[in-house]
Amino acid sequence: MIAGFDFGTTNSLVSVVVGDRVIDVVDEEGRPHPSVVRYEGEEVIVGREARNALEEVGLGVHGSTVRSPKFLLGQEVVSVGGVDRSPVDIVADVIRHVRTESLQSRQREVLGDLARAVVTIPVSMNGPRRRALRDACSQARISVAQFVHEPLAALYGYLRGGTDAESTIRGLMRQNVLVVDWGGGTLDLTLCRIEPGRILQLRNGGTDQVGGDRFDQVIRDEVVGRFSNSHCIADNDRPSREARLRLLQSTERNKIALSDRAEVTFYTPNYFPVSGTTLQYTLSRQEFDAIARPLVDQGIREIEALLDSVGMAPAQVSLCLVAGGMAAMPSIRRRMHELFGPGRVIVPANSSTLVSQGAAWIAHDAQRLVLAKQIELEMARGYRLPLLRAGTRMPIDGDSCEDSFHLFCTDPTDGVAKFSIVTPTQLTEQPQASDPRTSLGVIAIDVDETAPPLVERLELDIKIDEDLILSLSATSSQRQDKATASYFDLEFGIALPGSELKEDLDAGGAGISSPGGGLTIRANVADKADPAMVPGDVLYKHKRTAFARFGGPDQATQEQLTEHLYFQPCAVCKRKWGDPACRCASVA
Repeated sequence: MIAGFDFGTTNSLVSVVVGDRVIDVVDEEGRPHPSVVRYEGEEVIVGREARNALEEVGLGVHGSTVRSPKFLLGQEVVSVGGVDRSPVDIVADVIRHVRTESLQSRQREVLGDLARAVVTIPVSMNGPRRRALRDACSQARISVAQFVHEPLAALYGYLRGGTDAESTIRGLMRQNVLVVDWGGGTLDLTLCRIEPGRILQLRNGGTDQVGGDRFDQVIRDEVVGRFSNSHCIADNDRPSREARLRLLQSTERNKIALSDRAEVTFYTPNYFPVSGTTLQYTLSRQEFDAIARPLVDQGIREIEALLDSVGMAPAQVSLCLVAGGMAAMPSIRRRMHELFGPGRVIVPANSSTLVSQGAAWIAHDAQRLVLAKQIELEMARGYRLPLLRAGTRMPIDGDSCEDSFHLFCTDPTDGVAKFSIVTPTQLTEQPQASDPRTSLGVIAIDVDETAPPLVERLELDIKIDEDLILSLSATSSQRQDKATASYFDLEFGIALPGSELKEDLDAGGAGISSPGGGLTIRANVADKADPAMVPGDVLYKHKRTAFARFGGPDQATQEQLTEHLYFQPCAVCKRKWGDPACRCASVA
């Protein structure tokens, strides 16, 4: 059996589908496992015990605690209590604990050996961090069957686990859905489109600057600052790191409590070690909202920026699905209602566990991600070569999707071949040449600037691996120069519950583009040795006979003639093309 696993910044949860219902594998207190690990000498304390120990121990205790270790992934090494540790090992300790506790829980009989899982990731998690997470899972004896973006998993879980899924899907057909996954570490956004038989990601976004952990830090620091000012606490009366971390834990509890209560009290004995002063401060919900307002505003701006990036107004979003632990915060719900209207904002009762449950349903239904938009290479003359077509099934379990392309350099004049990688901005089954494109990036390699056009051969290798990372490698034949690049910000699709996604979304279409204004890169690669692809000024330098009155089969095109003449001065006055002072053509 393949489980769903949400390794969260604040909490981690395993879910599994049995029959027609999803089961959350929680701890003895009926809650997800805290993503906290504490090192006491050789002893490793993880989960709720680590969190409780952090809250109960006195000042000066030996040992170190890591809260939210997910943020450490991608770093080579971190210092924990003066000891250098690998973030992969730290995360593996948490995952190992979650696996061990799950296999000893009341739900152990339905878990099997918990050896494989669909694992959710933030949309902003880059390639090195994804590989580090896979390594950590492997250390904990869990094989990652497939990574899935957290918002996409939440949407699938909402549609699959609903009481009237068919009616919900019919009501959203050909509509836009925004998933707002506001969790402890990140605000993850995914704008999706519900199409017949499939869910397609249109655009991803978000930030790690407004997660719940950030709220906790801001609230804690504000409370301490207000108390210190009112009680004249000296600047050198600073609490230890352990004390600050314990207060951060109680801040998280108070933040949650303020969703239902009018006020909470912060109470930490002997918080200030020099004076021995006890921190005691009552915080009302109104004060809390005022302190948190800048972070909430920043999150709303991220949502508006995502919609603006695809030219969409909030009124065009039919459903705003809010998931994650921060979904319960009243001020966040209120702002969502203001932006989209109360009728279009849904905060499910299971919002805090929806991501894990969605991953479990994806595993149960044996769903495979596919590429939502085709990946293209800008060619000379505006032609676009599809490198990977929409509908391409994404690799899992060590597989990869690869292809190679043999190209030509049409214009080696500046000694550089430029590979511009783009994808259609909008979702469309047959993208047209005039449709807007979003640039993924540009790769440049050195070529022989003295070579004639179409002589320098170029090789382009493209690959998507099991971590959903797009990697490209370009090589030139003469200079033997090589450049590589990788991109993780891709959009994916998944079949709707009860449907089968087509192998090919029939995406295609390429041709001569009509670029708009602005600065663009003139692509200088082609996939065939066609002289018509060569710029006129370059062709004239290497093959002047093509500009003769009767040039034969290689006669320059009208566009090439124009390009050639553009760089030629006036034969009479020697001024540049288009110079208004040149009136030679009007002289009788």
